[in-house]
Amino acid sequence: MKKQFALIGSAGYIAERHMQAIRAVDGELVAIADKNDVMGKIDSYFPGADFFLETERFDRYLDKQRRNQQAIDYVSICTPNYLHDAHIRLALRNQAHAICEKPLVLNPWNIDALEQIEKESGKQIYNILQLRLHPTIIALREKVLKAPADKIFDVDLTYITSRGKWYYYSWKGDVSKSGGITTNIGIHFFDMLTWIFGDAEFSKVHFQNAQKAGGFLQLQHARVRWFLSLDQNDLPREQRSKGLSTYRSITIDGEEIEFSSGFTDLHTQSYQQILSGHGFGIDDARTSVELAYQIRNSEPAGLTGDYHPFLNL
Repeated sequence: MKKQFALIGSAGYIAERHMQAIRAVDGELVAIADKNDVMGKIDSYFPGADFFLETERFDRYLDKQRRNQQAIDYVSICTPNYLHDAHIRLALRNQAHAICEKPLVLNPWNIDALEQIEKESGKQIYNILQLRLHPTIIALREKVLKAPADKIFDVDLTYITSRGKWYYYSWKGDVSKSGGITTNIGIHFFDMLTWIFGDAEFSKVHFQNAQKAGGFLQLQHARVRWFLSLDQNDLPREQRSKGLSTYRSITIDGEEIEFSSGFTDLHTQSYQQILSGHGFGIDDARTSVELAYQIRNSEPAGLTGDYHPFLNL
């Protein structure tokens, strides 16, 4: 039988990746919830899905299905970051596994509570950490694992993704709801870096505001200068001349690692991994949640020591 899915938070752009993935794994999306009622994209994927504007009615639907021995198998969560914890609990309370977008939660202590609820419910909590499935990133990790044990790599991470004025008026511009740029934009990269190079031993934030942030990380096997920005003026001249709005760059010991492509089907691969029993769980998400929390609550030190060159712009 097809696996039964429900999805909460369907208005955002990332929800469509989840709909594509559910269809690709031959799942059936039977219920969708969002407070917004402009949902035309649903028609391209699962036009027969029930739709709810209120989370309470969505919760009631899941409960009725469970009591009628037709429990939903998975609830996909694409809601604002600060609601992830509550909606994961909603899924497990209704005897469904949870598939949650990044970040899993905003605060490290929320992970401990969810871990207990996961044990009590017997259901699993999965986090979408799709960069771990990117072929270039996998190859880089294998290279690091094969390096001498005392090798320390020098890494520069740069990620610029332009955002308009709307961003700062939405929940994403509210640090209490999104975790700010280092959580909302950066957490995938912090997860990727620690997955490749090991846990953080030291962290220093040089600059941090609503638009951009930069700092230094000493990982077990790397010294990392990182820079994140939503400001199109930070884009390199070449990208701006081509009309591009995003720039991703990782250099390892001065060598550029190309990973600007290959992102289109990573959510589908994530779902395939989950359905085969190999998805990324709570323990996988913990390190990046803790690191992002530490960074966003750090007092910027200013441009001292080894800082990212883009901070000079």
